Amino acid sequence: MTSNDDILRALGRVEGRLTGIEENVALLRQEMSDEKANAHDGRAVIHKRLDEQTRQIAHLNTKVAISGGADAQIRAEIGMLKETVEKNQETVAPALAEWKRMKSIGYGISGLIAFAGLTTGGIIAYASDGAVAALRHWLKIS
Repeated sequence: MTSNDDILRALGRVEGRLTGIEENVALLRQEMSDEKANAHDGRAVIHKRLDEQTRQIAHLNTKVAISGGADAQIRAEIGMLKETVEKNQETVAPALAEWKRMKSIGYGISGLIAFAGLTTGGIIAYASDGAVAALRHWLKIS
């Protein structure tokens, strides 16, 4: 039969082992809670990034939609302007042709006036010698 001392010793060992197990369980719980907190923080960062990406994509979609509408409006405006310019060209084309014709006639008249001036100057230069001689003879200057 076992004595009380043996039983108390056995109970002490069991109690010591239980204390060690409790400490290990407490450490495991602490580590698990730390890992849980770290995982929670990591997920929070990932969710924050995902929210930012979602916001940026929505902003980009809005910009694309606005740009598409603006492009369509600009194309319509350009089409109307092109039509207006073509109508104006058709309207102004006869006046431009007349202006070009008047301009070429003006060049021709200017050329004739220049030619007449040169001819007159040449005649005067040629006749000046005779006129000087006649003037000297009339004034009796030798």
